[in-house]
Amino acid sequence: MSVKELEDVIETVEYKPVTFEDLLADRRAIAYVEAADAVLETLGYTEHGLRHAKRTGKVARQILQQLGYDDRLPEIAAIAGYFHDVGNLINRNDHAHSSALIALHILTDLGMNPKELALVMSAIGHHDEEDGGPISPVSAAVILADKSDVHRSRVRLTDPKQFDIHDRINYASRRSSLKVDPHAHVITLELDVDTSIGSVMEFFEIFTQRLVMCRTAAEFLGCQFRLVANSVELHGASRRKS
Repeated sequence: MSVKELEDVIETVEYKPVTFEDLLADRRAIAYVEAADAVLETLGYTEHGLRHAKRTGKVARQILQQLGYDDRLPEIAAIAGYFHDVGNLINRNDHAHSSALIALHILTDLGMNPKELALVMSAIGHHDEEDGGPISPVSAAVILADKSDVHRSRVRLTDPKQFDIHDRINYASRRSSLKVDPHAHVITLELDVDTSIGSVMEFFEIFTQRLVMCRTAAEFLGCQFRLVANSVELHGASRRKS
């Protein structure tokens, strides 16, 4: 079958418009996300479970909605955001790639249009800072939503003496909020940081690569990226692409 013939088949099949809410009720999706988080807990990582999955999905959807994208693209971003870390149940290494394949399995069973599913898979596969980067509006939104989730609720340990630098910086973040100004074309990550727990220098030590990825994702969406901690801009606004 030629590519043209395959596209004609896709166009004639009626697919279900899968939604973010469908995933929140899907037992397999929930089980896989929880299993992935259990693996990371055993390995000593911060929370990557349902809270992180839901937040990433919701924020990714909001980014594209606020930038004026049509209804389906924000929904596709929410779905990709929900699944982006599920591959950790297989292995932490290459988890972006295995996450995309797990999403393929579940979303195909739910009847998602292959063209939309392709956007989900590519966004998930490119979300990690080790080998990823923005390749679509969906991908850029997932990157921004994922990397902006810095908060003390992600820390599993209860004894601050046992914190490593990742625990310390997350616990020091009392509030994190990603704000989109569609008129000024600016996306801002605002943090409320308790500097008695984690220093700004430590924050940059572990988040520099993620911040660069956020900047490139914002630029892909035609925006500048800014980082504001305790009402002070720490990361200069990037030049917006014309």
